[in-house]
Amino acid sequence: MSAFESYAISALTGIVSGLLLSIPVGPINLTIMNEGARRGYMWAALIGLGATVMEVIYCTVAFTGFASFFGNPILKAAMELFSFAFMLILGIKFLLAKNVVAPLDLGEAVDRMEHQIERKLHPHSAFWTGFVRTMANPGVLLFWIVLAASFLSRGWVDDTWASKLVCIGGVTVGVGSWFFGLAWLVSRGQGKFSERTLLRMERGSGIGLLVLALAHGIVMISHLARHAS
Repeated sequence: MSAFESYAISALTGIVSGLLLSIPVGPINLTIMNEGARRGYMWAALIGLGATVMEVIYCTVAFTGFASFFGNPILKAAMELFSFAFMLILGIKFLLAKNVVAPLDLGEAVDRMEHQIERKLHPHSAFWTGFVRTMANPGVLLFWIVLAASFLSRGWVDDTWASKLVCIGGVTVGVGSWFFGLAWLVSRGQGKFSERTLLRMERGSGIGLLVLALAHGIVMISHLARHAS
């Protein structure tokens, strides 16, 4: 595989994963929809920009700080299995949802911590609202730790700074495209999405996660088959 092909795969991996993880309805999407309908595109876009910056920071931390822990073969194998199950369960959860659900519920203690962070920092500007609300959600970091380790173990992202930065750049494009696109839609008078529309968004993300899980599972099976032979 040429360097260009390797970087193209890393970029595509980042774009698709960033987009899929931004679509499920959560605090940022709801904030953009509510504020965009009231204050217009620029305010909603700045919320999205703040959220994108914090999301990329969490993604960068995951790639540079945590994913390296899984270099051990046993930990790597365990992480591959966990990431497959993680994407599969989450995809099924979104696909079969009968009402809008939070992307990842980490319990009441974490919810209280999120509220305390927001209350203490109390952001006033649109940018800092998006930034702080994303920062206060530890589930975002957990998502990226799992996915970063999975992408590295599968070879979709090489364990080099260049490949990681290309993937992070792709994440920036995917996350930013969704948030800015959503801000534009609500500012054009589409601020009141129906429950059915929100469910379709959630289920679409679930289908995407199931496709990723399927690809992940196929690679795992092929590796097992090669080792068995």
